[in-house]
This record gives sequence, C-alpha cells and structure tokens, in this order.
Amino acid sequence: MGILDSLLALPAVSRVRRNHGVEHATLNILAEQFPRAHLGGHSDVGGFWVIGDVPTQAVADAVGLALERMRAGEHGLAIHPNCGTNFVTAGAAAGLVAWLVMLPGGKSIRQKVERLPMVISLATLAIIVAQPLGLLLQARVTTSGLPGDLAVTQIIAGQQGRLLTHRVMTQG
Repeated sequence: MGILDSLLALPAVSRVRRNHGVEHATLNILAEQFPRAHLGGHSDVGGFWVIGDVPTQAVADAVGLALERMRAGEHGLAIHPNCGTNFVTAGAAAGLVAWLVMLPGGKSIRQKVERLPMVISLATLAIIVAQPLGLLLQARVTTSGLPGDLAVTQIIAGQQGRLLTHRVMTQG
C-alpha cells in the first residue's frame, strides 16, 4: 500500500471522500429534477451542504436515492463536472505552465509581452489536458463512489442571506 492509499484510508479522510461522493450524487440527482436550479455543495467529515433553492424534502429524497443508487453500483454518480477539484486542477496546470514559460523571459516589459502568445497557448492546452485529469483526481482521490455504511442522521434547512442551505449530517 502506497503513501496515498494510506492517507486515503485514514478514517477522517475516508469519511470526507464518501460524504463528497454522496454530495455529488445528490447534486446530480437534484439537477435532473430541478434543471434550472443553481446548486452547489461542500463536504466535510460531518456531512455535506447543499446550497440552492430546492425544497428540503427534495434534498432528503435525493440523498436517499443517491445512497441507494451508489450502493447498487452507480459509483459514477460521485463525479460532478463542476467540482472544485476540476477547477483547482485546471488553475494549477495553467498557472504552472504560465510560470514556467515566463521564467526564462527577459526583464523588460517588451520581452515579457512577446512571450504572452506562448503563455496563452500553453495555458489553454494545460486547461484542456487538466479536464480529464480533474475527473480522474475526483474518482481516485477527492471523492468515493462507495458510501459503505454512511447514513444520514439529520438534514437541517437554513438561510444564509438569500441562499437556501441544507446541512446533511452523516455518520458511518
């Protein structure tokens, strides 16, 4: 077992990954039911948040269905195209490429500007390459499509300014 596998097997990390997977599955199901809703989420060791204007009962039903479908083998529900993992991967790849291209650049503004087309081209290429890499990182590192014995203990609706929130508490 490698270092990454050892870290991912830590109880708190495993719990966050499973919560993150169920969060994504819940958001995927809610997006099917409420295609015009703007939804977001955030996971932690105690559960996850669903942020968006959807009824509490719909969140509860979606979480239950997410767990049921994941346990039946739909592990891909744990992957979401708008996950922060994808955005961080793309930003890091583009930023790293831009930095590397600018390293050997001259000190004058003109020399830096002359490198700008190369920076833009390579940063764009890095973003394209980062898209499947972000999905792979989700699947192997930041989420888990195997919820195991994860169970919902409580769903608490709230309001943060104009945002409707649902805190989904889990155990297991």
